[in-house]
Amino acid sequence: MVTRKIKNDVYEVGAIDWDRTLFDELIPLPDGTSYNSYFIKGSEKNALIDTVDPKKTEKLLENLEELKVKHIDYVISNHAEQDHSGSIPKILELYPDAKVVTNEKCKNLEKDLLLIDDGKFITVSDGETLSLGNKTLEFIFTPWVHWPETMSTYLVEDKILFTCDFFGSHIASSSLLVTNEAKTIEDAKRYYAEIMMPFRPSIRSNLKKLEKLRIDFIAPSHGQVYNHPNFIINAYKEWVSEDVKNKVIIPYVSMHGSTEKIVGYLVDALINRGISVRPFNVITTDIGELAMSLVDAATMIVASPTVLAGLHPMAAYVISFANAIRPKVKFTSFIGSFGWGGKSIDQFKSLTTNLKAELLEPILVKGYPKTNDFKSFDKLADEILKKHHECEFVK
Repeated sequence: MVTRKIKNDVYEVGAIDWDRTLFDELIPLPDGTSYNSYFIKGSEKNALIDTVDPKKTEKLLENLEELKVKHIDYVISNHAEQDHSGSIPKILELYPDAKVVTNEKCKNLEKDLLLIDDGKFITVSDGETLSLGNKTLEFIFTPWVHWPETMSTYLVEDKILFTCDFFGSHIASSSLLVTNEAKTIEDAKRYYAEIMMPFRPSIRSNLKKLEKLRIDFIAPSHGQVYNHPNFIINAYKEWVSEDVKNKVIIPYVSMHGSTEKIVGYLVDALINRGISVRPFNVITTDIGELAMSLVDAATMIVASPTVLAGLHPMAAYVISFANAIRPKVKFTSFIGSFGWGGKSIDQFKSLTTNLKAELLEPILVKGYPKTNDFKSFDKLADEILKKHHECEFVK
């Protein structure tokens, strides 16, 4: 049993998942994760903020028992996704007088996902407050981080902002508070890249909403609690801005060496021009590492051989993933090799419709690259350098 105190009568009572290695059956978790739930004891009422993944319900119940929690008046649900809401039915079963406090959109989602009866809900509006006696909760709607119903809860007297997925990071740690800011930024950037990046405009708006608050702690529902929160807020402001770095990311796959050869040549050509570059062999790469690299890259170039007249399936997968997370890259291109023909360039274009980026002239090499082919890649490197210098957002 682990209950961890943030401030007087405010405890983290969730679960650490040391062994989880994959999230949403897609995202690698090199450092595990946590499902943070917070218990607030007021002078008149008690509140539980978010719950845990259903697989960890027993851990949550053990922690509440350790605190000798006899009654819960309110279960504050900031987000309907099951890794945070999934234990609510069990809490309602054990604490039958409790009500679920959330917004209308979240209520409707949880009625569908968790089959909670309508009468168990109290719906709140943006900016509304709820008194626990000596403690006050203020509800701040922060939609599209990363679902449409998400909100944050601000504990006014203690200046704690409970943000659920907002500012989260996948990390399992015995330390409640952030102890290594550099490591935390890395984990938070991975988390942002994988699920938050498509919603940059909404996040920018939500960051502005938080400016009116005095925040001493940010308590997300994944990862550690920030007791010096400005560094993560400033990181988010940078990530959601339009600024990118003089950097090229090259996801690639090669079957017989031709595509690998042209990727290696282009990488060297970009380095010689003072451009930061990182290739990713998509057969072995951690998709989260690729996502992190795309957060602030100016250019993405995908390289693939032609397979059955089209893209290699692994290249198509990575392109689809990049299209889904919508990085703010300013330029894209496609390079590859073929034997007798195909439609790989057309496929690349059709799979990148979400990327608001300028397409630089693709290059296809027939067979193994020859002297004239390498000249084409020098021209592409020159074009990238020119575009980066001309773009006001490239720093």
